[in-house]
Amino acid sequence: MNETIPREVFSFFKRLDKNNNRDWFNDNKPEFKELEKEVKQFYNQLNERLNVHDEIDKLKIFRIYRDVRFSKDKTPYKTHFGGSFHRKKPELRGGYYLHIQPNDESFIATGFWEPHKDDLFRIRKEFEMDASEMRAIMSDKKFKSVWGDLVGDELKTAPKGFDKEHENIDLIRKKMYIFTRKFTDKEVASQEFLDIVDESFKSIRPFFNYMSDVLTTNLNGESLI
Repeated sequence: MNETIPREVFSFFKRLDKNNNRDWFNDNKPEFKELEKEVKQFYNQLNERLNVHDEIDKLKIFRIYRDVRFSKDKTPYKTHFGGSFHRKKPELRGGYYLHIQPNDESFIATGFWEPHKDDLFRIRKEFEMDASEMRAIMSDKKFKSVWGDLVGDELKTAPKGFDKEHENIDLIRKKMYIFTRKFTDKEVASQEFLDIVDESFKSIRPFFNYMSDVLTTNLNGESLI
């Protein structure tokens, strides 16, 4: 039977958003710990499902405590759950992320968030040489119906050493390569949510297979691992 995200998660975070202080949180911590336990069970079951068709070597569920040292926002607690699933390196690249937040702000994300500079340079060089395979993946109807368009921060112009007039400059100037899919609170709390997330993550594999191949070979196609 599928684990589910309890609806009470949303009401708890809405109340926390209005009372984001240590006194209120400590008074309501038993409720939070019970909800956290159920949400962790969902993440763990999703991890098991992912390992049926992929190799996940690490699940990281982020703590509710915010790091406020360098932030103007000094509220001490996050008002969402977040967890990332890391694929087995070095041969498998990319990662999965699940974000649970009220007011229909939940989403899943996949791809390469702030990739290492060497990986980013290798990806850009690949697109400089040929981006036809990447464009075929992005334009596939089934893929696009799940993930929409590629998103992520990008430079306003070409990276150093690249031609700003290059035909693939839209891909080359990206600083990250991310796909996301949003969900309503009703969808997240449904019995089918686990299946939907797993199937969505499964459908990203053409992108991951391509990127893993790029990042484990040089420009001549010779293996680096």
